[in-house]
Amino acid sequence: MKRRSSLTLSAFLLLGGCGFTPLYGKMDTKTDISAELAQVYVANIPGRYGQELRLALQKNLAGAGPENPQHYMLRVNSGANSEAIDIHQDNTAGRIRVSGSAHWQLFTVEQSPQLITQGDATTLDGYSGSFEQYFAQTLNDETTKGRVADTLAQSLTQQLAVWFRSHNMPSNAGPVDMPRYINTDRMPSDNGSATDRVGVDGFPASATGRLSQGTTSN
Repeated sequence: MKRRSSLTLSAFLLLGGCGFTPLYGKMDTKTDISAELAQVYVANIPGRYGQELRLALQKNLAGAGPENPQHYMLRVNSGANSEAIDIHQDNTAGRIRVSGSAHWQLFTVEQSPQLITQGDATTLDGYSGSFEQYFAQTLNDETTKGRVADTLAQSLTQQLAVWFRSHNMPSNAGPVDMPRYINTDRMPSDNGSATDRVGVDGFPASATGRLSQGTTSN
């Protein structure tokens, strides 16, 4: 056990020697990232899902200390959209895809609040449908959206920590041109076959229905 402890201590010393510092640690005697995050007040986010996201953000930002934010205000516009995929022959879905997105803005707390920085975060989750059990379906939906809220809260907290540490946000590469697929349920136009874009996970929504039991469409 003593040898293992010595090796662990040596590893941490080596990390310190090569410039490794924790994201939420201190840069110097004047900059404490955790203390800065604890000074962020999260404005109200409407709806049940919005309240889950707000509570997750408050927990992440305050950490183990008491909540008493006074220097910054965080405004978040977020949503979680559900899509039915893997359509069965009886028109039910074998999978529900939930995509969450959030746009956030950080303001100063003063008589005339100033916008300091802003950013965006996205995540993806899902669950298997159980339409014959309504309450189970509702519980699955609420649980999944809770996970989406937790994941977005972690992403927003990390982005805020990066900004407090460097005052720089990750570069935005812009929208990605997602591939398209032919939608056989729509009438062709004068320009050719009707096409739709795939989802953010590269999987076409409502385009993988089963032709018959044990057979999937291509």
